[in-house]
Amino acid sequence: MRYPSDVSDSEWEVIAHNFTCGNYGNRKKYSKRELVNAVFYIIKTGCQWRMLPKDFPPYSTVHSFYRRCRLKGIWEKIMNELVTACRIKAVRNADPSYSIIDSQSVKTTSAAEKKGIDGGKKNKGS
Repeated sequence: MRYPSDVSDSEWEVIAHNFTCGNYGNRKKYSKRELVNAVFYIIKTGCQWRMLPKDFPPYSTVHSFYRRCRLKGIWEKIMNELVTACRIKAVRNADPSYSIIDSQSVKTTSAAEKKGIDGGKKNKGS
């Protein structure tokens, strides 16, 4: 059965080389693409490992594959390759020179001990 989270043939061509060496799953019984599709299904749906549909490999096999790839840095390597490819396609430098952090989402200081005067209220701020 096909799921919306499954990788297409063209998407698989882009990332397949990351799974050609090393032991990332049971090579005899399940293809790496099947295992990647199962991992993407888990990520996309947020379901529990044990609730993985039966048409995927067993959840323990998928989890083991995911964990080994995570420990070897395969997922991070794929993300970096995809970001680089997208930046090049958008005619941008492959490596960003800076980044912007939204000041509304980052707490920069702890609570102030001193209270100042709010000039608009003409009294001490609380």
